[in-house]
Amino acid sequence: MHITEQGQGDPVIFCHGFPHTGYVWQRQLAALSAAGYRAIAPDLRGAGRTDAPAAVDEYTNRAVIGDLLALLDDIGAERAVFVGVDFGAALLWELGMRAPERVRGLIVLNNPFAPRSPKPPGYYWAKMAERHFLHMQYFQEPGVADAHLAEQPREFLSRVYYALSGDYHYLDVWQNPPGMRYIDALPRAPQFPWSWLPEAEFDVLAAEFERTGFTGGLNWYRALDRNWELTAEYAHAAPTAPVYFVYGENDPDMEGFSGRDPLDTMRAALPDLREVRCVPEAGHLVQLEATAAVNSFLLDSLRDLVP
Repeated sequence: MHITEQGQGDPVIFCHGFPHTGYVWQRQLAALSAAGYRAIAPDLRGAGRTDAPAAVDEYTNRAVIGDLLALLDDIGAERAVFVGVDFGAALLWELGMRAPERVRGLIVLNNPFAPRSPKPPGYYWAKMAERHFLHMQYFQEPGVADAHLAEQPREFLSRVYYALSGDYHYLDVWQNPPGMRYIDALPRAPQFPWSWLPEAEFDVLAAEFERTGFTGGLNWYRALDRNWELTAEYAHAAPTAPVYFVYGENDPDMEGFSGRDPLDTMRAALPDLREVRCVPEAGHLVQLEATAAVNSFLLDSLRDLVP
């Protein structure tokens, strides 16, 4: 596992999503280290400079939670505060149930907690993908999306980052019919620099995917039904750690992938949800789109957790 860390003090571990590496947290590492925390951002399994096993079963949340617990052991920490977005958020919800004794608190961006669904996620995707393009279904066939995305990694990344941001309405992608390539369903992105992402930072992310391809990240999608199978014992459970939740006003996961009333569902399920904050106009990469607002939320939450 490759990690980037800054600072000394109580550990805060950042978990990214797809298509990201730990680098998407670099602005947060700087802010937290300056405030007296040990901020750590791993490249999660299959991403960046961390190993990418071939088998899909190696990408379950249960497997990656093992990586996080080993990281805690390696740095000599009994517990940590964990921060996550996208797949990293889903990972942390499960971590909070599987290893509550190692979790000091959870700070989650954009992907709210919801109880385990009655059927595996693939069942719902298949139904949706009969009507329109859906990237989760497109990603399921091994080798197909892998090859398409690897043909134009920079173009794909720029398009998907833009589409997921608050500058575009991501659900417009659903106006495309089933059966097309994701890159063709996405809007063309404006030229760099963007107001929230300079070209130099984009280049760092793009260079990693140009080198590794996308299969490691795509395997996280291919493991989602297996995650569902492995969480049967947690069907009526929820994380008990203190939770702080921040989301972008224009985040597509909140609008289209988290149910009809995601905040009410989360509030009803979590026993210690301490704060929910909305960041105006931001989208899915809220920590880059609204860095100051997210850093402020992180530091406020940490002051409550680590007095």
